[in-house]
Amino acid sequence: MKDTLYSAHLPTADFAFNDAVATVFDDMIRRSVPGYGLSLAMTGLIAGRHAQPHSNLYDLGCSLGAATLAMRHAVEGRGCRILGIDNSPAMLARCREILDKDTATCPVDLICADIADIDIADASVVVLNFTLQFIPAERRQELLARIHAGLRKGGVLLLSEKIRFADDRMQEEMTELHHGFKRAHGYSQLEISQKRAALENVMIPETLDAHLQRLRHAGFSHAFPWFQCFNFTSLIACK
Repeated sequence: MKDTLYSAHLPTADFAFNDAVATVFDDMIRRSVPGYGLSLAMTGLIAGRHAQPHSNLYDLGCSLGAATLAMRHAVEGRGCRILGIDNSPAMLARCREILDKDTATCPVDLICADIADIDIADASVVVLNFTLQFIPAERRQELLARIHAGLRKGGVLLLSEKIRFADDRMQEEMTELHHGFKRAHGYSQLEISQKRAALENVMIPETLDAHLQRLRHAGFSHAFPWFQCFNFTSLIACK
């Protein structure tokens, strides 16, 4: 369904992954995140390269399961298992409906939980697809350290995030380009403004350097960005 959640004047309220968002989330993210389709397809390709036989693959903050599906089709026949974790019952219910219509056979467990409390075990691939930015800043380092501890040797973390820029002029330019992308995909200025206000207190972007430094501190041997479109980037971190 088309995302029109912010098309009328609304009282300011924090963004939440509720029933209304779950219904339109696929349209919302594709019209809001530049390069989303390509980064999602490449998530499947990278997972296919790094998934180890008979290991676990995690999609943390799985929402409607787009990354889960990309991985599921990339690792057929390897004896892997995918665990999709999200704290929104509405998103997981819709995710289960989508997975039930999928033809791939790799088993998927959907778990309703806070990803900050999940133990990662025997994993070869972990995906954080535009999820870390919703975790309180003071809990992000601990989460990444637990992901690193739960990865097999040679395992990878695939991290996609909205980022901010230390240079004010660059930040302004990228913000304007992002808003132009959204207008080109049918969002009005009212929708853009109201969505931005709703996200202000719940989604906290960081600089690319902050992400790389945190990944190093978590123990990853090397980490680097493999894709960026405006103020959205995807990184791979290797154990």
